[in-house]
Amino acid sequence: MLMKPMLRFVPDGTTIRFMNGRFAGLIVSAVLSTASAILFFYPGLNLGLDFKGGVVLQVETPQAANFPALRAALAHAGLADASLQSFGAGGTGVLISLESKASAAATQTSITEAQSALASAAPGAKILSTQAIGASVSDQLFAQGLEALGFSFVMILAYIWFRFEWQFAVGAVTTLVLDTTKTIGFMVITRIPFDLVTIAAILTIIGYSTNDKVVVYDRVRENLRKYKTMPLRNLIDLSINETLNRTLGTSGTVFLAALPLALFGGSALSGFAWIMLFGIVVGTSSSIFIAAPILLFLGEHRLRRSGSLPKAK
Repeated sequence: MLMKPMLRFVPDGTTIRFMNGRFAGLIVSAVLSTASAILFFYPGLNLGLDFKGGVVLQVETPQAANFPALRAALAHAGLADASLQSFGAGGTGVLISLESKASAAATQTSITEAQSALASAAPGAKILSTQAIGASVSDQLFAQGLEALGFSFVMILAYIWFRFEWQFAVGAVTTLVLDTTKTIGFMVITRIPFDLVTIAAILTIIGYSTNDKVVVYDRVRENLRKYKTMPLRNLIDLSINETLNRTLGTSGTVFLAALPLALFGGSALSGFAWIMLFGIVVGTSSSIFIAAPILLFLGEHRLRRSGSLPKAK
């Protein structure tokens, strides 16, 4: 005897007509993505240390590092934009990242101020090394980050095209592009630094969102074989309703797991976590209100034709 889960986000057997809102979903998505694209050019992303250069101080404290005290001391010294990150075992290793200044003298002044703040907040701390990140390295990292995003879209397109039909692949990749542009807009508005960590967050969101869409697409494919005469619009509604509890359950679990990182993770993790939270909401809603309508428009007169049902793979 199968046991039903204790927590269900929606009742069993829902018959919500999601495709009735397909035009509204696509229009809202297009407006938000267009606005995000405009924000990308002006005022633009808040580039982090990885992409605009700076200085990284590798520090060892005599005892476990007190990050709140270190941040407060750096802010008092006029270095509120400094980023702190733990490294090594024992909690005594700290990486302090300082943004590059307009001149070498100003950058050296920032290093001196950081040293003074460190001495007051953690007496006895030692600076093990000082590493500068130049503009050429930053440009290379930025280009490689964009290449990683583009490569991920190509691989997802190939995977879904192989597993399903081209209509599914185009719907999924188009939706992922729209999800990514909205995430970029969110980063511009919130001024979350755009660096290698946030690129990792975006790639994680792309992977999560792809998995969510594959769940819905799998049910659509199953129902195409099960209900051979049902109109595609009704069949997509049925498929979304049948997977709704799983979709919301998975999204809710990941959301709750990332929320503490956003609230208490500090500067090193909060940006990653807030992007994850935003991406979970956008990725889950886009599976229903963007990917599914695109599949309906592309497949309404093709997926039902004789011999064109998606093959099981």
